[in-house]
Amino acid sequence: MACTHKSELLKITNKEYAKLSKLIAPLDGQLAAMALDGVSIKDVIGHRAHWIGLFLGWYHDGLAGKEVFFPAEGYKWTELNRYNADLRQRQAHLDWEAVCGLLQGGYADMIGFIETASDETLYGGSMIGAKNDWTPGRWAEAAGASHFRSAAKFVRSVLKDHHASSPP
Repeated sequence: MACTHKSELLKITNKEYAKLSKLIAPLDGQLAAMALDGVSIKDVIGHRAHWIGLFLGWYHDGLAGKEVFFPAEGYKWTELNRYNADLRQRQAHLDWEAVCGLLQGGYADMIGFIETASDETLYGGSMIGAKNDWTPGRWAEAAGASHFRSAAKFVRSVLKDHHASSPP
């Protein structure tokens, strides 16, 4: 169930980030390179950090009266696989420490956004430029807490798969 108040959004964002952060804290670059279906833990964490920036860009572009590109300029929602593959390629040069730094920075930016926004700003109406009826709070939850939760699920799957395939 999606949040409908700022306090709920802050609570769930902090909770899901804490779980993900705790899960990835002991990983090093070698473990973060472990993958499922060609996508590594590092890739997924970089992706989550990037999408926080996308959301904040959409929000601010809409407020400024600029065209909002969903999900990004030159891409349609039906092209998310291509967008995400291109993102992995753009982030390939980053090491694990840098990707974790991006995630921490994105989380800080998201919390800053939520803390400074009012309930009315977050849930009083559709996000400007979004071309749908999602509120800024709903978009923030999707780019923050929901993405943190799905990333943690992915990391656990990779670690479980790696553990299962490792010799005793």
